[in-house]
Amino acid sequence: MIKRTILTAACSILGFISASGYATAETIGRLECSVVGAASQEPIGDRDGHRLASVQFACFGADGLLKDAVYTGSATTEWDGPHGTFLSAGGIYRVPGGLAVSQAIEGTSSVVMKDGKPVGNESSGKTRFKFASGALAALSEKTARFEARPTGGGRFSLEYTADSATDTVGTAKQ
Repeated sequence: MIKRTILTAACSILGFISASGYATAETIGRLECSVVGAASQEPIGDRDGHRLASVQFACFGADGLLKDAVYTGSATTEWDGPHGTFLSAGGIYRVPGGLAVSQAIEGTSSVVMKDGKPVGNESSGKTRFKFASGALAALSEKTARFEARPTGGGRFSLEYTADSATDTVGTAKQ
């Protein structure tokens, strides 16, 4: 009897979620990235740990609409201790027969520690595809959420999802 009650409750919850229109965000693409050169860090000078950091990176599309894309970008972040706020970020995505340009709208970062040592940082926020053409035209004027996670040795994974269920980008490239 108790199993039937649990099963009924679980099915009811799943039915409610489906009926309410709850959906996961559409994945636009995932890229594997590497930092190019050394990140520059400049102390601002008003207090300890307050600094500007600038980094350039290059990425290769692993999944979704951005599969096989080459992305070159940069980011400038204001850091206050282990927490950062994006001041500017973006870049250019290139695929055969397509091109897109993005600009971060907002973003935050935090230092990732392992065994008491910094191993990279995690970032998340929103970006706007200001221009897109050809094979990437579906991204034109779309807003996307991004998440970046360190994968080790100056490398990170960058994933984009549609900003909302109504802001889809069309069929993902397989």
